[in-house]
Amino acid sequence: MPVNIPDCPPSLKSIQHYLKTASEHDARDPVVAYWCRLHALQVGMKLTNKKTPEETKMLMGLMDWLEEEKTTHKDNEAISNEVAAQAHLENYALKLFMYADKQDREQSYGKNVVKAFYTSGMIYDVLTTFGELTDEAAQNRKYAKWKAAYIHNCLKNGETPVPGPLTEDGETSNEENTGINTQPEPMGFTSNPGFQPDPTGFAQNPGFNPQVTPATPPVIPTSFSSTLPDPNAAMRAASQLPPVPYTPDPNPGGFVPYDPSQQSQPSQPPYGDNSMMVAQLSPDQIAKAQKYCKWASSALNYDDIKTAINNLKNALELLQTGRDPA
Repeated sequence: MPVNIPDCPPSLKSIQHYLKTASEHDARDPVVAYWCRLHALQVGMKLTNKKTPEETKMLMGLMDWLEEEKTTHKDNEAISNEVAAQAHLENYALKLFMYADKQDREQSYGKNVVKAFYTSGMIYDVLTTFGELTDEAAQNRKYAKWKAAYIHNCLKNGETPVPGPLTEDGETSNEENTGINTQPEPMGFTSNPGFQPDPTGFAQNPGFNPQVTPATPPVIPTSFSSTLPDPNAAMRAASQLPPVPYTPDPNPGGFVPYDPSQQSQPSQPPYGDNSMMVAQLSPDQIAKAQKYCKWASSALNYDDIKTAINNLKNALELLQTGRDPA
């Protein structure tokens, strides 16, 4: 649908970035366009307590557009439902971020890389509409905005950007610069440059001299007794031992007859199959599990199988243990 929103006045300059991002997605992704304009409206309403006529006209036009768009796309869950919307925007921002980061690390620079980093940062801003960002999302937002500005300035000044994150001094690590292996020695071994192995395979003992003859040589026996023991004497001694009491074996040959009454009964788990153990969840935990399922469904819309699997695993762990893996 055509966008009939008055121009943004200079006093609302801070929301122009979101309005521009929205206009770029009107045809490509109406969900992104809708939430970008809604975020712009929320930010614009908080800028000043007393609005000028130009500001009021522009914000009212934005409200009208949002209402019409919500009615037009009432069947689109990512517009009518905040949980689905958050999942849609998170996956979209992450997909842009991963694309830009891959191009950056492959040193394939251009306006598309800058645009992808920049737009990803804007979408992460929009995600604050639903609450505080996760630590990972906050780090991605900060890095995306910095990387977009950094690559843009490098290309503008004719410089070659450095791929990936930079260290604090902008240089590589000490190990790369010096060539020194900073890895520890394997456990149980210590390198000794002065050690030379003995040719025989044994280390020399400084106090041992193989040429020295011991003062008292060992005595070798020269006489042996030729008398063998009398077997009859052993038999006579055995006959004088007391008799061994005999107890007949109730199960000759080791066979034990089957007795059902003596068989142990297997213990039954309290909830049937152990694999179906569930935790007692609070309403917030149930809502978070629903979010994971929504995010997985949204990821499948972009053929992002890995993200869908991770979200489903998170939902399963939360439902079974009550622990949120995020």
